[in-house]
Amino acid sequence: MRVPVVDVDSLSRNWWAVSLRGLAGILFGIITFIAPGISLAALVLLFGAYAFADGVLAIVTAIRRRGNDRWGMLLLEGLVGVAAGVLTLLWPGITALALLYVIAAWALVTGGFEIAAAIRLRKVITGEWILALSGILSMALGVLLIVAPGPGALAVVIWIGAYAFVFGVLLFALGLRLKGLGSPRHRGQAAPGVA
Repeated sequence: MRVPVVDVDSLSRNWWAVSLRGLAGILFGIITFIAPGISLAALVLLFGAYAFADGVLAIVTAIRRRGNDRWGMLLLEGLVGVAAGVLTLLWPGITALALLYVIAAWALVTGGFEIAAAIRLRKVITGEWILALSGILSMALGVLLIVAPGPGALAVVIWIGAYAFVFGVLLFALGLRLKGLGSPRHRGQAAPGVA
C-alpha cells in the first residue's frame, strides 16, 4: 500500500488561505456573540456568507495544490461549503429546522475532511492535532444539531458562534504553523546571507 505524499512546500506557500478561513470563522463567531438576538433571516444570511467564503477559500487552496494526491478532497470540501452557502443565500425563507440540518450536514462533511487531512499530515508536521481537533468540533456540532434541533434559536446562534470562533482560532493557528514550514530554518537550510 502506497502512503500518500503531502506536499509541504505547497502547504507552506498557501498558509494564508488557511489563516483567512480561520479569520472568517473568528469574525463570524464574534458577530454572533455581539448580537445573539439576531433574527433567523440574519442568521441565514450570515451563515450563507460564511459557508460560501469558507468554501471558496478551500477551493482556491485545492486548485493551488492540484498536484497533490489528495487535492480532490479539499476541492470537495470547498464545493460542499459553497453549495451550503448558495442554498442558504438563495433560500432565505428557509425554516429554522431546515437551516439546522443544512448547517449540521456541512459541519459533518467539513469535520470528516479535516480529520482525514490531520491523519495524512501527522508525519509531516507537528501540531496536526489542531486540525484534528477542529474536525472533531465540526462533527460534534453537526451531531448536536441533529440530535437536539429543538432548543431555542438563541441557543443555536450561540452554539454556532462558539463553534465558528473556536474553529477559526484553530485554523488560524494551523495557518501560522504552516507558514513556519516554509522558513529556511525549518527546512534545515541556512538563512540567506548566513554562512
